Amino acid sequence: MMEAHLKLAQQIADKFAALPQVEAVTVAGSLTAGYANPDSDIDLYVYAESDILPAVRSRLFAVSASHMELNNQFWEPGDEWRDAATGISVDVMYRSLNRLQEILTRNLEHYQASVGYTTCFWQNVLTSEILFDRNGRFYNLQQWAIRPYPQPLVDAIIAKNYPILRDNQSAYLQQIMKAVKRRDFVSVNHRVAAFLASYFDVIFAINRVPHPGEKRLPALVDEQCEKRPLQMSAQVNALLQAAAQPDETISAHIHALMDNLDVLLHQENLK
Repeated sequence: MMEAHLKLAQQIADKFAALPQVEAVTVAGSLTAGYANPDSDIDLYVYAESDILPAVRSRLFAVSASHMELNNQFWEPGDEWRDAATGISVDVMYRSLNRLQEILTRNLEHYQASVGYTTCFWQNVLTSEILFDRNGRFYNLQQWAIRPYPQPLVDAIIAKNYPILRDNQSAYLQQIMKAVKRRDFVSVNHRVAAFLASYFDVIFAINRVPHPGEKRLPALVDEQCEKRPLQMSAQVNALLQAAAQPDETISAHIHALMDNLDVLLHQENLK
């Protein structure tokens, strides 16, 4: 992790640690995954037993922050700002350890899959660096989460995501081609993104690799996954280029991706 980013992350964590409802503060994302650059932001996760009022959060960082956005609710509750002294962007997300435990239990003990990004929270916990942990709860959860990738979870992810790629009547392939025929390019883009979300969920499951999130996926597959469909990166790029000016040929790019995925699934006795 880059020194300036780590120093700032710890300073922010120390301020949150003074609040009695805060149980833990961790940093994750590109800084702990090993592919950060000087422009990377700091992804901080604050785990609290009860809500921290926006006014309290504002007082903690009003002096040191510039361009602060307080209490964003678009995805997870969070605050974003740029540190005035260093220019580093900070993204703070507020979570509950109880809720996080429930999500991981669904994955790791009940083997429940999602449509895309099934194991992102698991990967986030595994790669988190602890900056503050009042009673050791996050450490204990992290240690509990360190385990082999469950085979039933592999099967569940494939069962949940594979059929909707091209097999079912409502599969993404069919939805994309209907959108092409009606010249609905916004829908094409939306469905291609959904197709790739489920496609990569299957790839990471085949390799028993917790899903690293939405960024740099072809590169991360190349780096982390030994088992890959032939020509995957080139075919993904071809699909995305075709989606920019979609016509009937887009189906050929999807079939090429799926045919090679089928070969891999058969090789691994997963289909």
